[in-house]
Amino acid sequence: MFSFCIFSSDGSYMGYPFMIQAEELRKSLWSKNVPAKVYVGMRYWHPFTEEAIQQIKRDGITKLVVLPLYPQFSISTSGSSLRLLESIFREDEYLVNMQHTVIPSWYQREGYIKAMANLIEMELKIFDSPDKVVIFFSAHGVPLAYVEEAGDPYKAEMEECVDLIIEELEKRKITNAYTLAYQVFVFFFCFLVLVGPVEWLKPYTDETIIDLGKKGVKSLLAVPISFVSEHIETLEEIDVEYKELALKCGIENWGRVPALGCEPAFISDLADAVIESLPYVGAMAVSNIEARQSLVPLGSVEELLAAYDSQRRELPPPVTVWEWGWTKSAETWNGRAAMLAVLVLLVLEVTTGEGFLHQWGILPLFR
Repeated sequence: MFSFCIFSSDGSYMGYPFMIQAEELRKSLWSKNVPAKVYVGMRYWHPFTEEAIQQIKRDGITKLVVLPLYPQFSISTSGSSLRLLESIFREDEYLVNMQHTVIPSWYQREGYIKAMANLIEMELKIFDSPDKVVIFFSAHGVPLAYVEEAGDPYKAEMEECVDLIIEELEKRKITNAYTLAYQVFVFFFCFLVLVGPVEWLKPYTDETIIDLGKKGVKSLLAVPISFVSEHIETLEEIDVEYKELALKCGIENWGRVPALGCEPAFISDLADAVIESLPYVGAMAVSNIEARQSLVPLGSVEELLAAYDSQRRELPPPVTVWEWGWTKSAETWNGRAAMLAVLVLLVLEVTTGEGFLHQWGILPLFR
């Protein structure tokens, strides 16, 4: 995942969103009488997962809760990160016996759902006619084959997540029309270049915006639902590309729900998720299970499921590996596609003089 530095209004450096969230999570855990340390490991930028693991070892940590910051599970997001972590654990004598558990997804948690509903409710009030606004959930896209051939639970979890948020809004007498679509944009074209034509989850965000404009929708509230911090898909794709498209399509009033960031109720709920998983930490170690591949690595399936959702009776299928999403070569290409996407955006900004880097003043505006 890509992360951006955060700067205050006076231009002083504040840090990466994930680092700030980690510190707030640590504070919340301590306030709940759980004196835990919190580490951040990222897939494609510092601090890398390997760097976080080295710090964990230096600190002598013996019990670990792994918490991906993706609300919904996908083999291309949380799965990729957990797969890397599993390989690191299996190859390290210190880590192979470490007691740990994993929280694969947490989109269904009440605290998260209410926090999302709170943000949507606040943003709706900005519009002149809040009841006429269409709520537009925009999700990170993944190749359709991940879902249909690999059994990736991402689409099902995303749809359930939206349903839960809408149910919460309806409890508050908010009954706006809504829709869900998936972003592809630059990543789509990168995959065309790298692996040939690939169909992604539909409906696509851009096509849905065009269709809403044709239907006469005048007010649209975009809700980024796949991530919990601001990043390239919110700051560039939604705030710049999709907003511009919406205005061209006749949508006159545009709004966007901010990422959860360090919203207190959200951070508190993440802390509760960690605390609820603690009874399961001692039951797991990589050395305790057979050398097998699984949808959610690092622990036994039954205990892992109980740790993150006691109501779910079984894992979303499959529990076996799908080669495209798991092999090192595939993950390497996934990473390269993402890197290429960022490079393309930077080139476009430099050549056109438009985009979020110019808006922030990081790159000079063309005169």
